[in-house]
Amino acid sequence: MEISKRENIGWIDLLRVVACFLVVFSHCCDPFVAQFDNDRSTFLTGVFSGSFVRACVPLFVMMSGVLLFPVRISMGDFYKKRIGRILIPLIFWSVVLPLLYYIYLNFITTSHSPLIDPENYVFGATLTKIYTFIFNFNYDTTPLWYLYMLIGLYFIIPVLDVWLKQASRRDIKLFLYVWGISLLLPYIKMAAPLLGYTGNFGNMGILGICDWNDYGTFYYVSGFIGYLVLAYYLVKYPLDWSWKKMLCITLPMFFVGYLITSLGYVLTQKYFPGNYAYLEIVWYFAGINVFMMTFPVFVIIQKMNIPSVVWLSRLASYTFGIYLCHFVFVQVAYDFLTSVVSLPTFLYIIIMAILAFVVSSFIVWIMRQFRVTRRMVM
Repeated sequence: MEISKRENIGWIDLLRVVACFLVVFSHCCDPFVAQFDNDRSTFLTGVFSGSFVRACVPLFVMMSGVLLFPVRISMGDFYKKRIGRILIPLIFWSVVLPLLYYIYLNFITTSHSPLIDPENYVFGATLTKIYTFIFNFNYDTTPLWYLYMLIGLYFIIPVLDVWLKQASRRDIKLFLYVWGISLLLPYIKMAAPLLGYTGNFGNMGILGICDWNDYGTFYYVSGFIGYLVLAYYLVKYPLDWSWKKMLCITLPMFFVGYLITSLGYVLTQKYFPGNYAYLEIVWYFAGINVFMMTFPVFVIIQKMNIPSVVWLSRLASYTFGIYLCHFVFVQVAYDFLTSVVSLPTFLYIIIMAILAFVVSSFIVWIMRQFRVTRRMVM
């Protein structure tokens, strides 16, 4: 993903590659998760596989927190450099991905994925997807949701930087504790109706959220902003734990987070069938369970203190481009593999992820060879 190039840091390069592959892996799980009760075994395999990799996106945000602080240029220059660099790929892939899907599904093959509705791939619908990207992403451009969010983080990073430069360790920890409370809010929102809460005028938001106000109590200290600050804190004040203490704390923490994520998804689908909003709450990147999986991966790889090596740094530099283009190749891999060979679901997912990652890497390598296309993947 798109982060600073100030220097090559071995463990950050490794984290980028791992996180990028986990993103590809997670999208390979989606068509199997979408089977739901039509194929229960396939659904469960998809859920337990996809839940294992939910830390992927928070890890990318934490890498930005490591490499973009401190900000050494003016706010205006920061916006110009960082946001300007994001907008060009956002526009390019918002146009190209729907066109690739249109060509693929109309002139190459008909997908049997439960996520694909043929009516959404006529030319008129494709044209609408292309020009409405100014409002939001669509299914064909699903991974681009991250770019919209990343631009928002870039807006706030120079402001955070001023505070972090003068904040004490205690101040930063206090902020992280408040952010930690916000990680529980999705589940409080789920539980509130069970305790008799009926919302305000039909809106089921909590803590001040209603139809005329989206900004509740914890709005300004919640979400991905906490991962930025957490990464800054862990680099400035690295944990001095021994490997024994590190593993004794982080491995159980990851396992509990994983159980909450996977079993929570299964139970939510069972007791709230058809309630996709509740299902997404269980997989929230800014939920306590996903944090419990993200923190261990980050601090373990950080502690490994891997030296910088050329091949790893080069592959890490491809991850932003891989992220941008892989989604369509996940679709191709699904259609190809499920039509030519019968395999256990987990093997489908693994092979799809490897194929999509390798093909995407090759596409990025080609695009980096030409000046015109280089900016679309860097």
